[in-house]
Amino acid sequence: MIISHDLLEKTCKNMIETILFCLDHATKGTIYRIGPMPELRSVRITSGVRNEITGSIHWGLPETSDYNPPGKTWEQYRDRPGHVLEAMGWCVERQMSWTADNPYEDLRSVRKQLIGEVEDCHHMEPVLVKKADLYGEGASRLEYPIAWNGAPIWKDTEYVVVAVIKIHFRPNTIRRGDRSTKVIKKLSRMLGTEMFSNHLRETLFQAREELTNQRFQSCNALAHELRNTLVKLSFIFSAINAEISYLREQWEAELRKSVAGLEDKAAILGRLNMLILGRMHELNGRADMAQLSSELMSDQEELAQLPLLPEQSEQWLQHKILWKWERLLSQSDVWRQEEKEVHGLLERLKRALWIGTDPSLAERMLHIPEDIRVLWPKLAYTEFSPEKIPLLDDILKLLEHPQLTIPHKRQTQKILSSLKALAETIPDVEKRANKILFSLKNGNTADEGEVPPGDGGMEAAAGNPR
Repeated sequence: MIISHDLLEKTCKNMIETILFCLDHATKGTIYRIGPMPELRSVRITSGVRNEITGSIHWGLPETSDYNPPGKTWEQYRDRPGHVLEAMGWCVERQMSWTADNPYEDLRSVRKQLIGEVEDCHHMEPVLVKKADLYGEGASRLEYPIAWNGAPIWKDTEYVVVAVIKIHFRPNTIRRGDRSTKVIKKLSRMLGTEMFSNHLRETLFQAREELTNQRFQSCNALAHELRNTLVKLSFIFSAINAEISYLREQWEAELRKSVAGLEDKAAILGRLNMLILGRMHELNGRADMAQLSSELMSDQEELAQLPLLPEQSEQWLQHKILWKWERLLSQSDVWRQEEKEVHGLLERLKRALWIGTDPSLAERMLHIPEDIRVLWPKLAYTEFSPEKIPLLDDILKLLEHPQLTIPHKRQTQKILSSLKALAETIPDVEKRANKILFSLKNGNTADEGEVPPGDGGMEAAAGNPR
């Protein structure tokens, strides 16, 4: 992946700062770059440590570490017999996170294995990018890293690992799969998108350098402003929507608790997966049907876990689930006996996706004040966008209501307050970027007047990232 060191370091610092900003119990963040293939050298890019007194973040690589530049190659940190197990090897090879919520039982702590010294609580998350996006048609010709048993890793996966995020926490403040690790996982996806975007921009920049060096300083100023804006746009609004989705989860949980007989989409999807699993052994070697069944179970499990808006859930159902069931039922007799039940479950699932927006159900929750019953679902089922910044005031007002009782209420309030402050800076940055774009387009200086309305500006040049 082609990214200049300065840009990569800046991107990583923005991500670490955001995570430490959102998670009060996080104390330190480090991001490691992974690559290139097949060497997969792991190099620490930067570390940020929070000052517990002032709240400021100190940057740099002060510690002695094997992962400081030039880092460690895949041959050095991968799993192999007779060698200490490293969490880095786990994250890179399996493309899965590693949570050390109990340092005394951390099987991949190097210090614990070598000298019996217990480390702190931490979570490591791989940053994934799709092979097809990164390598295009060249993905089929990749030389893959080799595991200790001689088998290539990643050959049958859709992704490659381009970085690993490590976040340290105060003792006994995290557990596997808790909300903190989910926030880090969500932000890791955004970092992957940002790194890929930076890769594309750097590739384009190199091509331009080969053709011309004209207007070099103006192009640098343009790239700088665009990068700043795109970094914010790429994860701030997604992080806000992640917090809104948490309100949505809590609303639906309150509905199911208060209104008897409501069906949970997770329960329906779980039953559909049980029906698939119960008959897969009868496929008699039909590899195509077995693969389709596995993909369908994976898609159903993911839909059960994602707190999507009803419209998004319906699209997921239409594009990833319904046609697969139709093919299973039409091209195989294995599930003939369950066909009627499957159709019934799918119809019930369609209804279950919308229960949170039913005003008649909300009216039955008499133990909740009317103003909360009206405002909560209205806000929880809204897709946030830059034009809806005032919506955050309504959400924060809801969270301040003394009779709204949801888990992590204060933490959610703090996170949204911080994200709101960041989101409100974007229009000013965008205005300055538009000014530079206009001056570059017309050949005058950035101080000569304002950008005329509708003259293109950043949205035209950057493809309207919003």
